[in-house]
Amino acid sequence: MTLVYITCKDEKEAIKISKHLLEKRLIACSNIHPIRSLYWWKGRIQDEKEYVIIAKTTDKNYNKIKKEVSKIHSYDVPCILKINAEANEKYDKWAKGEVR
Repeated sequence: MTLVYITCKDEKEAIKISKHLLEKRLIACSNIHPIRSLYWWKGRIQDEKEYVIIAKTTDKNYNKIKKEVSKIHSYDVPCILKINAEANEKYDKWAKGEVR
């Protein structure tokens, strides 16, 4: 199983991206969480409220997800991270059955 970690400017964008990926059957599920992010941007430290998507998918869909998210994301440099994970057998089977 692969988890895709995507930060978004707000909850509305996180929902929009999640629904887009679900409709394309690239992910089986997404969790959306409010977070506080500190990072360098244009020579200054930023301290922002964001939302993060943790999307469950298969390894083979990661490149397609990067492409789709990059097309609709509001950030110039969106954070799209791949995390390899191991799931319990029933969940893994379900998730694989939900993605193309």
